[in-house]
Amino acid sequence: MRELHGFVFLLCLLFSQPSLALRCGSWVVEPGDFKQDVYDVCGEPDSMESHYETRIAGNYADFTQHHRGARRYSGGAFNYGQEHYREIEVLVEEWIYDFGRSRLRQHLRFENGQLKEVKDLGRGRR
Repeated sequence: MRELHGFVFLLCLLFSQPSLALRCGSWVVEPGDFKQDVYDVCGEPDSMESHYETRIAGNYADFTQHHRGARRYSGGAFNYGQEHYREIEVLVEEWIYDFGRSRLRQHLRFENGQLKEVKDLGRGRR
């Protein structure tokens, strides 16, 4: 029974830190955080690159998405069941942190100032 408690405790420790997160000091930086907050906690990255990406944002409207009792107007200005697309530009910034040989290098991807992804890049080089 005692071994089972120890095993459960170890599992809790393994899964207590969010996956795809970065630890800077006593703080955990994870997707959803804003660029300025990450900069304040982790400091200046070792490298920064930025570029714009064009994305297509779609909007699909279907009559079933509205109230069940809604009336269907044949001459309405909005055509149900059609998709409407538009292009948007997204500012993508990629930061790399190298915390030294004892830790993994980290690649952070920001989209419009919000952290979207954290990846490990292998052992640090410093």
